[in-house]
Amino acid sequence: MSRMHNPAHPGEVLREWIPENMTVTTAAAQLGVSRVTLSKILNGKAGITADMALRLAAWLGTNPEVWLEMQTAHDLWLAEQKPLPDVQPLRLAA
Repeated sequence: MSRMHNPAHPGEVLREWIPENMTVTTAAAQLGVSRVTLSKILNGKAGITADMALRLAAWLGTNPEVWLEMQTAHDLWLAEQKPLPDVQPLRLAA
């Protein structure tokens, strides 16, 4: 039951927001995170946390929920690609 095609990792979207002439080091400094942290996000190796969503919203004038929703959609799509264990619906004891 796939909801949609592979939704973009928010790091891919973030790459489009960072000006071409700005280095990852400069962007990371402006966000108050390490270069490694930002690089991992931009390369899809790390996800957007609530803290990072707040930083991105303040930096880019966006809404933090947008970044978290992108991350959730990506994570959910990845999870849906794996077989689900045999989970039965909750049954209450009579």
